[in-house]
Amino acid sequence: MRKLSAVNVIVAINILVFCLWYVMPTEFMFYNFLVSYTGLTEGRIWTLITSVFSHNSFFHIFVNMYVLYGFGQAMESVMGTKRFVSFYLLAGILASLTHSLVSAYIIHDPDLPALGASGAVAGLILLFSLLFPREKILLLGIIPLPAIFGALVFVGLDIWGLVSQARGTSILPIGHGAHLGGAFTGLIFYFFTKRKTSIE
Repeated sequence: MRKLSAVNVIVAINILVFCLWYVMPTEFMFYNFLVSYTGLTEGRIWTLITSVFSHNSFFHIFVNMYVLYGFGQAMESVMGTKRFVSFYLLAGILASLTHSLVSAYIIHDPDLPALGASGAVAGLILLFSLLFPREKILLLGIIPLPAIFGALVFVGLDIWGLVSQARGTSILPIGHGAHLGGAFTGLIFYFFTKRKTSIE
């Protein structure tokens, strides 16, 4: 019997939570599946991870799951299931935490909520790009680029987007802070793994 991949399980959980947004009371979903600085200070620590599996629009979940499936399958085969899951959850948690801190101290809106797998996926993309910098990826699903250049473009756009949000000139509801937190996790994980390997 073929082993069920962690990526498939993660996608299934995301789909389940997506469905919950349409059958559960809105207040319940807001309380338990959105992360914000205010929510964390009120003790809803679990939202650091539950929000990572939470989407309430079809376009949002479709894009995130499409990218997760593509990069996740490759990374799970390289890292092994246990390390892959550990990294994915860590990237997601740190992305949620980064969003919350950025919202409170840079954007000055501690009530700003976030949800979605984008931060964890950003960590996967950056880690993949550092491990396989010359592999071709499709920027915006269209433009072929070496993975490392594509990752730099994504990070650059998120930095620009965060600066715009801090200045109050951005109207797009994108969690740039979460993306950067996830990407930073990928960067640290790569150098930690590389250093450990060189020592051994």
